[in-house]
Amino acid sequence: MHAWPASEVPALPGQGRDLRIHDTATGGLVTLDPGPVARIYVCGITPYDATHMGHAATYNAFDLVQRVWLDTKRQVHYVQNVTDVDDPLLERAVRDGVDWTALAEQETALFREDMTALRMLPPRHYIGAVEAIPGIVPLVERLRDAGAAYELEGDTYFSVEADPHFGGVSHLDAAAMRLLSAERGGDPDRPGKKNPLDPMLWMAAREGEPSWDGGTLGRGRPGWHIECVAIALDHLGMGFDVQGGGSDLAFPHHEMGASHAQALTGEFPMAKAYVHAGMVGLDGEKMSKSKGNLVFVSQLRREGVDPAAIRLTLLAHHYRSDWEWTDQVLQDALARLDRWRAAVSRPDGPSAEALVEQIREALANDLDSPAALEAVDRWAALQQESGGTDMGAPGVVSRAVDALLGVAL
Repeated sequence: MHAWPASEVPALPGQGRDLRIHDTATGGLVTLDPGPVARIYVCGITPYDATHMGHAATYNAFDLVQRVWLDTKRQVHYVQNVTDVDDPLLERAVRDGVDWTALAEQETALFREDMTALRMLPPRHYIGAVEAIPGIVPLVERLRDAGAAYELEGDTYFSVEADPHFGGVSHLDAAAMRLLSAERGGDPDRPGKKNPLDPMLWMAAREGEPSWDGGTLGRGRPGWHIECVAIALDHLGMGFDVQGGGSDLAFPHHEMGASHAQALTGEFPMAKAYVHAGMVGLDGEKMSKSKGNLVFVSQLRREGVDPAAIRLTLLAHHYRSDWEWTDQVLQDALARLDRWRAAVSRPDGPSAEALVEQIREALANDLDSPAALEAVDRWAALQQESGGTDMGAPGVVSRAVDALLGVAL
């Protein structure tokens, strides 16, 4: 599966700062110090309806992570998956009377278009669940053969007790885990499981549903968590720098994925930091496909909204905060974009050296994009009020905003 084209990232004078970011597993800020190649895995979409503002906010957060690392002169090895076979996708295809593979291809193509328009840097590896199945099956067999998995009526489950570190990502109690498991794709009430929280690794073939050769597991399809584990281990290995996604993935998805990987390898941790973006709401509720309260990037683009303004709307909110989409936040972003473009269109202006460092410092401080925007606002206001004599300043600002914030002026 191919990703989307990369926009050019301008080179800036000087060098960026190492990133301090909130780690869900430790509950506090950690300073990331990757080697020459920083490694990041971000969980991708289930392509039955893409791309709403919740998606966009999440991928914007981890695009900023990449840009901070690139500014430190590191390379970035970014991996993202596509869950192109799963219950929600199959259910939507049945509802709409379409082939599930065609639906997945259509929505994945639209996601690529949205990511391109928003200037999100693409992953080096963009892997679908279906194409990962040949690598998933041996991992499930290894877990089963090691006693970390068991069969129940043809399905194969992971035993959470096989990982002594289980619970170390989300730090939830058993009651909260059970509740979230039921809400987020698990089956804690299924009779016969060793532990209600045990997640499925391999689902035996069901009549009328797609299935693949699972070797000694029999025909079926992979569970949600093992999909990401197989892709991450194959392309990044253990101990990669950041595991990213929305805050609703901390449990069960990232918790279970970490336990799968740790039980498979005997190593800890799977990722050095677990980083989670906040939820975007609409009309007082979290924006989600199940609720149908969605604002789509593609819809806004069709209405003629500048993608740069959409991105500025996202950047105006700290990545970890939960926030509400309104017409006003978009109008504020459009006005900001106009002010910035007017400022950099002038032939000279106030010196931009301090501004570049302020943007760098804000982003290095747990991706504080609102503070970065405020710094650019101050420069643009000074440009409007008194101008300046630095002939290169507008160009420096334009390149810095592009390189560090992903906004083309």
